[in-house]
Amino acid sequence: MTGHPSSHPNQGATSAAPRRIVVAGGGPAAHRFADAMHARGLDGWHVTVLTEEAHLPYDRVALSKALTDSDVDLTLGSASMWDHTALNLKTGERVTSIDAAGKTVQTAAGTIYPYDELVVATGSDAARLPIPGAELTHVYRTLEDVWSINKAIADLTAKLGRKVNAVTIGGGLLGLESAAGTEQLGATPIVINGSPWLMNTQLDEGAGQALGRLIEAKGFTVHGGVFPSEVLSDDDGQVTGVLMADGRIIDADIVIVAIGVRPRDELFRAAEGAPQQFQLGQRGGVVISDDCSTEVPGIWAIGEVANFGGMCLGLVAPANTMAEIVADRLHGGDATFPGFDTATKLKLSGVDVASFGDAFARTEHALEIVYADPARGVYQKIVTTDDAKTLLGGIFVGDASPYTSLRPMLGRELAAEPGAYLTAAGGGDAPETELPDDAILCSCNNVSAGTIRDTVNGCGSCDGNAPVQELGELKGCTRAGTSCGSCVPMLKKLLETELTKSGVEVSKALCEHIELSRQELFDAIRVLELTSFEEIMAKYGTGAGCDICKPTIANILASQNSAYVLDAGRGTLQDTNDRALANMQKDGTYSVVPRIAGGEITPKKLGVIAAVAEQYGLYTKITGGQRIDMFGARLEQLPEIWKILVDAGFESGQAYGKSLRTVKSCVGSTWCRFGVQDSVAMAIQLELRYRGLRSPHKLKMGVSGCARECAEARGKDVGVIATADGWNLYVGGNGGATPAHAQLLAKDLDDETLIKYIDRYFMYYIRTADRLQRTARWQEELDGGIKHVEDVVVHDTLGIAEDLEAAMAKHVDTYVDEWADTLKDPERLRRFRSFVNAPDQKDDSITFVSDERGQMRPATAEEKALAGQQPVLIGASIPVRATTPGLSDENEV
Repeated sequence: MTGHPSSHPNQGATSAAPRRIVVAGGGPAAHRFADAMHARGLDGWHVTVLTEEAHLPYDRVALSKALTDSDVDLTLGSASMWDHTALNLKTGERVTSIDAAGKTVQTAAGTIYPYDELVVATGSDAARLPIPGAELTHVYRTLEDVWSINKAIADLTAKLGRKVNAVTIGGGLLGLESAAGTEQLGATPIVINGSPWLMNTQLDEGAGQALGRLIEAKGFTVHGGVFPSEVLSDDDGQVTGVLMADGRIIDADIVIVAIGVRPRDELFRAAEGAPQQFQLGQRGGVVISDDCSTEVPGIWAIGEVANFGGMCLGLVAPANTMAEIVADRLHGGDATFPGFDTATKLKLSGVDVASFGDAFARTEHALEIVYADPARGVYQKIVTTDDAKTLLGGIFVGDASPYTSLRPMLGRELAAEPGAYLTAAGGGDAPETELPDDAILCSCNNVSAGTIRDTVNGCGSCDGNAPVQELGELKGCTRAGTSCGSCVPMLKKLLETELTKSGVEVSKALCEHIELSRQELFDAIRVLELTSFEEIMAKYGTGAGCDICKPTIANILASQNSAYVLDAGRGTLQDTNDRALANMQKDGTYSVVPRIAGGEITPKKLGVIAAVAEQYGLYTKITGGQRIDMFGARLEQLPEIWKILVDAGFESGQAYGKSLRTVKSCVGSTWCRFGVQDSVAMAIQLELRYRGLRSPHKLKMGVSGCARECAEARGKDVGVIATADGWNLYVGGNGGATPAHAQLLAKDLDDETLIKYIDRYFMYYIRTADRLQRTARWQEELDGGIKHVEDVVVHDTLGIAEDLEAAMAKHVDTYVDEWADTLKDPERLRRFRSFVNAPDQKDDSITFVSDERGQMRPATAEEKALAGQQPVLIGASIPVRATTPGLSDENEV
């Protein structure tokens, strides 16, 4: 099939009436096309996207996240893009027919949309099983599908009072993702696969067998080489099992079918008035040329519905490329589709898997260089030409670290002999690879190494060709690393290499005064047992220090011993909030947050808080961390308030510090009929253990009593979720501006092992993270990510577990409440006065008014003026530095 130019190429010219583009479908390919048109300019165009789903276009690649967390937002890009007047997204509109002669489409609602150019991006449907009982199964394709699975497992767990047997039929990418999701939901994962080994489309037998051993070791049951013949159920329609072709019955409570997808090409089969028949592929999909056009002028196809070279593929990279090509063609370009990139990299229940290029060595005379260690579950293979020089493909299971550097070298000569890249064989790291400019670094978004270099050096199209020196900015400018993320390590490495070449020093120095990184400084202080800022600066610093190194050193010292944070000259090092042991607000007052461990509080203690708030006229708010925040206290009132609270048994909640904030919990098995463990007791135990623990950034924890996850534990730095067999431990989650889901570190742990692993995790983070780096970002930047964390925390590969546990034990044994300590010492109390030279004078410039809800709030400047008072921001005896008033995240209002 030969391509043809657009029937009406626009080439950027603006006409009186904009040309109309209709997009049938609202998945990732449709979104990428709309985004590509938006990026190139919409002058002279109007784009209407018709999607049958009720949602904005979302990331189907990340469906596994929605399976385990029904609240996760998978929306692609920025929703604000759809506010453009030339972009019109219609949800709930399914296109049912094309009139090619009349150039219109009709939707299920009967609405007719005329077009000048039609882009079909209808994607695919989940394949169904042609066996009895298939109507009782679930499929894994849309948000509604995974939400349904999530709810079904939760309901069955409650109904049956045991772990649910979740059978997934299909051992490919989607099937294993589905099975891994059911395991995270607390079910027993069972996989039925017709092929003798898993992921047989991407992996050869050796790799598939290695993957099978690895996931079986994690609690999965795999039945390979046999097909199901019937889904069994009882008289009430409840699934009871799967009858296999060999006569066996596999026990099942829920069955999920993930055996592949079928292109949704029904629009082309039913199209009317086409000048010539659409050509359809043998296995479905409409045949396209290399410009992504169909045989009918003005009609294009992209994504999974498009058949190129006899193939339809459900991968994000080719779909994105097709979308960009059509946008380019409509703007007068000549881009062509190079063919499908079938590279795959994923992590299944902590197991790394990668495949790319000619993974099965089908090229004539191809060589296969293989390292296999069945005992470790590691398999690495590189495929080259017969002279062992040119890379043709590869497969990695268990250890996929070489993939990142090898993938862009596909079709190119290797820098070393192939065996050097088989890192699992014990030969060390893979050889350094200098990527040619035309090598594709990010296959998802078709970004070359040359584009990255140009952007870093200021020759790209980002922000007026200004040089880019930050990884986040580089990702935003080029889109590299913004889809699957597997290229981010290589992207970061290339950025640092180019900066070094340009004479820009890639420094890990803490600040201009200390050349060491935070990790290096932490280790030096620990080994030499340094205890003062003066000692540290004399040995490792220059000058008097700054707003970066002073609080960092104070934090490190507090992490290594539990001495009072404001004594021995450390008070002057602290941020504003730490120096007041309270969070400063926008009007110069402070908030008071007593610790309420696990969110559990007695009526008597509630009464104390209420009495304090009434006595001092404080605004009260329940925080997202299950505590009560009292706002509006003047600096000199803090000791009085805390005296009452400490006498009543409260202690500091440390809402002001880079330390443990809260351990959120649900009511658990004590009260809830769905709870399988006592989550409140565990939350209280954890909060009392880690209270006062100073760290590079704030720490938050959550404990949920069942897979329903009411405590939102996977949005915390450390999350604990109860199972029928113990506790699942998740690490590296956070909310905020860049939210991240915590990742599974270990499962079905008893109490003692759970606490031991958390001890190790927190201490390893505290020792190795950068200044102000959350656990999520720290894990992302670790070489090996969560796998490295697992190696250190669970398997003790560095041999430091005992040392980490001892460090935590020292913290627990020496913890003292900071406010109780403050109240004992008159000298410490001298800090808490509004005016240094008039200790008894109150700050009368602070003014409050009542709001419409019967609470007090700070008066505005206008309200102060009406009262005859000049608006003043109070400068107390604690200078403001580093911490912006009112922005502490404990103020979860």
